[in-house]
Amino acid sequence: MKIHKVIGNVTLARCHPCYQGTRLLATEPLEQSTLTGKPTAEPDLIAVWDDLGAGIGNLIAVSDGAEAAQPFKPDLKAVDAYCSAILDEVHIDPRALKKLNLS
Repeated sequence: MKIHKVIGNVTLARCHPCYQGTRLLATEPLEQSTLTGKPTAEPDLIAVWDDLGAGIGNLIAVSDGAEAAQPFKPDLKAVDAYCSAILDEVHIDPRALKKLNLS
């Protein structure tokens, strides 16, 4: 699971039928910036399937890859990233940061 920040919504003009009524979020991964406090120079934009109602500015936990499709089983959905939790707060132990080699 990864931490992302919601920065907007994704609107589709045409889509596969499995996306009808779906809510997609435009998100930015916060992996290293969350740990170091320094913003990423060129962050990626990831479209995330949302069933929980996350809003702009929320921090969310994102499952990606094969795990992103697990909530829909036995149905098949073409999804690469799924919002699995809306996070209230993230606390990182400074002692753990010292053990990581982040540039």
